[in-house]
Amino acid sequence: MSALALSVLLSLVSAVAYAGGAIVQERVAESSPSAAYAPLRRPAWWGAGCLNGLGALLHVIALAYGPLSLVQPLGALTIVLALPMAALLVGRRAGATAWRGAIMATAGLAGLLALTGTPSEQSLDGPERLLVGLITAGGVLVLMTSARAAHRHPVVRAVLLAVAAGGAFGMASVFTKSVAVDWSGEPMEQLATLLAIAGLAMTGMLLSQASYRGAGLAAPLATATVVNPVAAAAVGLTLFGETFRHGTIGTVLALGCGVVAAGGLILLTTERIGREHATEAPQVVAQNLPESAPAPQDTPTVPDSPAALDGLPRQPKTRRDRLNPYEDVSS
Repeated sequence: MSALALSVLLSLVSAVAYAGGAIVQERVAESSPSAAYAPLRRPAWWGAGCLNGLGALLHVIALAYGPLSLVQPLGALTIVLALPMAALLVGRRAGATAWRGAIMATAGLAGLLALTGTPSEQSLDGPERLLVGLITAGGVLVLMTSARAAHRHPVVRAVLLAVAAGGAFGMASVFTKSVAVDWSGEPMEQLATLLAIAGLAMTGMLLSQASYRGAGLAAPLATATVVNPVAAAAVGLTLFGETFRHGTIGTVLALGCGVVAAGGLILLTTERIGREHATEAPQVVAQNLPESAPAPQDTPTVPDSPAALDGLPRQPKTRRDRLNPYEDVSS
């Protein structure tokens, strides 16, 4: 097997591992609503962490055998692979809108990654790492606070947490690259960076777990998958001096791919919101209906026989009265 074919195979298996981890996380979130961030007592959650770790390891090995322009776009297939896997493994089928959103998000992300230029050999120095770390921590805290304020809207809350998770994972990748490029740097600085990587990776794992609670699989997974490389690419473009391929044309195409990916995320989010409203509408109607209609109190009863008319007051005879079969015609 050639190195290129091996990198493709590893990338596909990595995407399958990531998708499997996301499916398990979503199922754990649905069955453990009280432990939103860290259901430590659930063995399935630890299994999801192992699947995500396996996906990351295979992705790194694939990068060693194949070009970045091929391996990174193939990693975006996680979104598309997760939908049929969820239908096959847990019986959760996605609608047409969810499929369109997933395909748009995957295509846009794959195009964006394919247009990203070759990574530079630069790394962040000490002050830059501190600045990026503080900005990341502040952004994650703002998104978590906003998600908590949006607790009445599960999908909005989930998307905010997924954005925070993707940002944490993306910054962990940035710090990993800095350590790899400048491994012979100051030992204490490298140790602090390694601790930051571990903290960001764990934060991303916990936030992604919480994002699946009450929001399904597709929207949180797609959001985190798109935000992760976009956040890393933003740092690469601004601090590492990286550029898109093909100059101005490549930049315009990359912006178009970003719009397509964002449109896919919007479709996934609105599809889930619409499904929530469709589910809640019958419940609201049922809650507003009275439990039982009060029985009428003054409903007149029809006498069973002419004898029952004795003692009742007589009304003036009208044509309608004459049609009464109980009327005494002799009077």
